[in-house]
Amino acid sequence: MTQPPDRARQSRLRSRLARLPLRVRLVVGFTAAMTVVLIATGVFIYWRVQYALDQRLNTDLVAEADALQPLIQPDGTLGTDRLTAALPGLSEHQVLDRDGRVLSAGAGLGVTPVLTAGTVQAALRGPVYADVGLLLPISKRPLRLLATPIATSGPATVLVVGLRRDERDEALRELLAQLALAGLGALVITAVVGERLAKAALAPVERYRGQARAIATGAPSLRLEVPAGRDDEVTRLGHTLNDMLDGLERSLARERRFVDDASHELRTPLTLLSTRVQLALRGTRSVPEHEAVLREVQADIAALNQLAEQLLQVGAAAGSAQPPGQASGDLARVARALPMPVDGRDASPLPVTWTVDSPAPGTIPVPMPDPVLRQVLLNLLTNAGVHGAPPVNVTVRLVHADDVPVAALTVSDRGPGVPAEFLPTAVERFSRTDVARPRPGAGLGLSLAHALVQHHDGELRLCSRGVHHRYEQRFDVDCSHPSDGTTATVLMPLSG
Repeated sequence: MTQPPDRARQSRLRSRLARLPLRVRLVVGFTAAMTVVLIATGVFIYWRVQYALDQRLNTDLVAEADALQPLIQPDGTLGTDRLTAALPGLSEHQVLDRDGRVLSAGAGLGVTPVLTAGTVQAALRGPVYADVGLLLPISKRPLRLLATPIATSGPATVLVVGLRRDERDEALRELLAQLALAGLGALVITAVVGERLAKAALAPVERYRGQARAIATGAPSLRLEVPAGRDDEVTRLGHTLNDMLDGLERSLARERRFVDDASHELRTPLTLLSTRVQLALRGTRSVPEHEAVLREVQADIAALNQLAEQLLQVGAAAGSAQPPGQASGDLARVARALPMPVDGRDASPLPVTWTVDSPAPGTIPVPMPDPVLRQVLLNLLTNAGVHGAPPVNVTVRLVHADDVPVAALTVSDRGPGVPAEFLPTAVERFSRTDVARPRPGAGLGLSLAHALVQHHDGELRLCSRGVHHRYEQRFDVDCSHPSDGTTATVLMPLSG
């Protein structure tokens, strides 16, 4: 389906304008707006001056018509001697009948009707003003006419009087010329000033572009030079871009650290696996010996698979595109349904007990699905079981932050605790203390739990031996847990 010609032309015009530089578009738009303003102002000034000049002519015409009407005879003729005595020099008049025929006329207007039939009919109902001749191009005989009804017993019905408009037209033509010159000068000044203003306004943007190019070509620590003491759109853009660059640099640093840590963590099991294979290839081995080597290789591969699975879970939690709050879960139900360890074969080899302090219905709905809640709780329990000491307690309750109920989950143990200097980095990937390195795990449990809680608008706290550390500042809730050992606290808003 083809577009109409007008719409197609408008589309092409918009396309051409879009390809122009921004500074040119600003100047064109500013100049176009000023053109409209100047034209509107000129039209208003011209109308006011024309109205004033026409009013002066109309006053003279009314006076002449009032002086002439008493002299009109019923047949439309005038007493010449009386006319000369009353209005010396008046020759611009015509007396018409109802059909617009000239009954008598002065020498100035002549015997040819100067009014159309429609104007004559309108004059029968009241005074009518009309102009003869154009302002531009210049007419040889410009006139301002007044047609007014007259009351006689004869055929004379309309009196037409006129005055020449030469002075009035000359004044309007001179006004038009002055307005055109003044408008053209104003547009030139507007274009020049607009171009300078646009250039000055966009100069910081151009400077930002040059600095951004330097950053893109290998100067990541460089930042945009934002003038101090100013608060406008460009400076706010500069601050926003600098914040974005800071965020990108932090993200890049985290990714580099993650790659380094992952390489370090994967190097050990891969080296061990390679060593086992090399040893197995040396000499002749019996079937039981090969089976023992294969079981060891299988254990190493299982550890690698577990590490890779944890890495995928952390990455999925950190980069999840699913908006929080789309699915809700019941924190109290998940805590009550969590199975206790059986014969040390569970994920946590330590006995775990918990108490649930929930609302009357026995539910604590939060904007996190049950499987995710279960994963967070299991990760915190496993961390407490591996690095802490019994008893390990899980508590689910409701607290208040600024008179708003908030769900609180705490997992505490009575172990030796975590060094205070380690708390700020405890949720980073592969982050482990020196004493925890020989223990099972890769340092991803707390990182995964923190990523999931953060993604669902929650807050994670880690407190140890009286030192409290908050990884988000979302809820104004005081810590409430044993002062010894280590306690992980998750605060979540209620859903629904």
